[in-house]
Amino acid sequence: MTIARTEIRPETEADIAAIREVTDEAFATAEHSSGTEALIVERLRERGKLSLSLVAEQEGVVRGHVAFSPVTIDGQSSGWFGLGPVSVSPRWQNRGIGEALIREGLKRLEETGGSGCVLLGYPAYYSRFGFAHHRQLSMQGLPEEHAANFMAIAFEGDVPQGSVVFDEAFEVSADEV
Repeated sequence: MTIARTEIRPETEADIAAIREVTDEAFATAEHSSGTEALIVERLRERGKLSLSLVAEQEGVVRGHVAFSPVTIDGQSSGWFGLGPVSVSPRWQNRGIGEALIREGLKRLEETGGSGCVLLGYPAYYSRFGFAHHRQLSMQGLPEEHAANFMAIAFEGDVPQGSVVFDEAFEVSADEV
């Protein structure tokens, strides 16, 4: 079987419905999902906080999406971004699409002067991109048992010390979906 060439590009208005569909599909059976991921992306977009939104397209069909939004550290904007959600249609998972989206997004953030990126995810997966847990950087409201899943990568200098807060678009409850 031949896999179509994947194009990673910024989202367009024409992609919005496909992004919602891909995100809903990707998280429908994920054990860590709250079912709010598509709404988070939409709220980030509405609030003007979707700093970078990339889609993976094959033969004119959106197969995946990744969102990056600004975060604050100790209440200050500092050129740091949060990665997520990242989603790939289940049928197309484990084919490198998510990895390509993340690598391209991190590259673009660094090229445009970003200082670094944080995320909440699985260390075994995200360490391949250079993400690591840093004790001096925490995520507000994260239970201690999940602290090792909060990771960061600095594009320049050291990982700062402080408490990270994601945009309020992430404060969505499942009953709002």
